[in-house]
Amino acid sequence: MKKIIPFILLTLTFVGETLRADETADNTTITEATATEENTAGEAPADSESEEATEKSGELTEEEAAKAAEEKAKAEAWLEGQSLAGEYSSLDDDDKRKKDYAIDGFVVSGDTAWILTASALVLFMTIPGLSFFYAGLVRKKNVLSVLMHCFALVCLMTVLWVVIGYSMAFSTDNDNGFIGGLSNTFASGLTQDSGNGIPDFAFFIFQMTFFIITPALMVGAFVERIKFSAMLWFTGLWAVIVYLPACHSVWAENGYFLEMGAVDLAGGIVVHITAGLGALVACIVLGPRKGYPKTQMMPHNLPMTVAGTGMLWVGWFGFNGGSGLAADGGGATAIVVTQISAATAALTWMFIEWMKNGKPTVLGIVTGSIAGLAAITPASGVVGPQGALIIGLASGFVCWYASTAIKAKFGYDDSLDVFGVHGVGGIIGTLLLAFLGASGTLDGRGDYESGAQFAIQFKAAAAVGLYTLAATWIILKVVDAMVGLRVDEQDETSGLDISAHGEAGYND
Repeated sequence: MKKIIPFILLTLTFVGETLRADETADNTTITEATATEENTAGEAPADSESEEATEKSGELTEEEAAKAAEEKAKAEAWLEGQSLAGEYSSLDDDDKRKKDYAIDGFVVSGDTAWILTASALVLFMTIPGLSFFYAGLVRKKNVLSVLMHCFALVCLMTVLWVVIGYSMAFSTDNDNGFIGGLSNTFASGLTQDSGNGIPDFAFFIFQMTFFIITPALMVGAFVERIKFSAMLWFTGLWAVIVYLPACHSVWAENGYFLEMGAVDLAGGIVVHITAGLGALVACIVLGPRKGYPKTQMMPHNLPMTVAGTGMLWVGWFGFNGGSGLAADGGGATAIVVTQISAATAALTWMFIEWMKNGKPTVLGIVTGSIAGLAAITPASGVVGPQGALIIGLASGFVCWYASTAIKAKFGYDDSLDVFGVHGVGGIIGTLLLAFLGASGTLDGRGDYESGAQFAIQFKAAAAVGLYTLAATWIILKVVDAMVGLRVDEQDETSGLDISAHGEAGYND
C-alpha cells in the first residue's frame, strides 16, 4: 500500500499539469466556442499565449510550490528505488523523530502530554515525596525545618532557573562545552510551539524539576544543625556553580562529555553524583550533630518516611521514563527497568539486614529501594530487565555497606545517607551501564563497546565528581564567612522548628 501511494501522487501531478494546459488553451482561443478535440488532446499554445494564460490563472505561492516540489521529490524517490519508508524504518527512535517529525514548529501531542505529566511527577518527588521521606527520618523537634527546607528550595530554584539556570544549562550560543551562554536568560527566546517534537516550555519545565530536586537531595546530609539562611545561600550558589556546568557538559547539545560519548539518561552524573558528593563535603564541613554518634537519633515517624518513599518511587517513573523526551518504547523500557532495579535493591537491603541483625526493617527496605532507583537512573536508557536486576542487586549491597560500615569507619555524620545512597548509587549505575547496557550483553541496547565506554563513563564521573568536591568546599567556606553555617548549641538542642521558624510540628 505504501508503494502505491507515491505512484498515485505522481499520476495526479501529471493529470493536473495536463488539465492546466487544457485550461490555458481554452483561455487563449480566439472564439468562445467549446474546445475542439485538438485542444482537448493538449495541443501546446504559443509561447506568448502561454505566458499570458499563466498570469491569468495565477501562480502558486512559495509555500505551495515548495510543498508540491517536496511531494514530487518523494514520488520520484520511490520510482528511483530510494524508498523513504525503508530509510525511515532503519533509523532508531531518536533519529526517526529528528528526521521525520521534529521539524521547526512541529509538536507531537502525545510526547508533549507525556513530558508535561512527567514534569508533574518529578516535582511530586520533591514536594511532598522527598519532603516526607526526610521529615520522617529526623527527630520530632526538627520535622518542620526539613519540610521548610524542601519547600523553600522548590521556590528558590524555580526563580533561579527562569532568571539564569536554563540558559546556562542548555543554551549553546557561546559554543562552550562546559557552560551555556546568556541568550535564554529570563526564558527569552523560548516559544510554546517550537522544539524537538515538544514545545520549548515543556522541556523548560521538565528540566526545571531536575534543577529543583538535586540540591534538595543534599538537605538530608546536614539536617538538624544548619542555619536556614546558610542553607539558602549554599544551595543557591551550589546550583549555579556546580549543577549547571555538570548539566551542560553532560546533557546540552554541545556538552563536552556528551560529545565524548558519555551516557547518562536521567542524571546518574548530573543529579546523584553531584548531590551525593556535595552532601558528603557539606556534612564534613558542618561537623556532626550534637551527641553523634554516641546518642541514638531514631526516626520520629517511619510511616511518613514510607509514604514519602512511595511518592518518590512513583515519581521516578517520570524522572527516568520522561528523560527520553518521547512517549515511545524507550520510555516504556526505562520505566520497566526502574521498577525492577528498585524492587531488587529493596529486597537485597532487607535480606542483608535480616541475616545480619535477625530482623527485616522497614527503614532498610525503603532505603534500599531508593538506592536501586538512584543506580538505575543513568542506565535506564540502555539496559534491559536483566541488567536492571544486576544493578539493583549491586546497588542494594554496595549502598548498604557505604551507609553503614564505611560511614561508621570514617565517622562523618551524613545524617540521612545522601552520599551512601545517592552518591554511591549514582556511581554504580554510571559505571555498570558500560557493560550491562552494551548491545549483545544480556539485553543491553547501547551502541558501544564496553571497554571504551567504561573509560568514557569513568572520566566523566571522575571529572564532575572532583569538580563538585572542590567547588562545594569553596562555596561552604564562603557562606560560612558570610552568615555562618551552624546554629548555636542551644538552638540545636531545642530543635530548629522552634528556634528557626517559631513553630512546632506537633502540638501535643
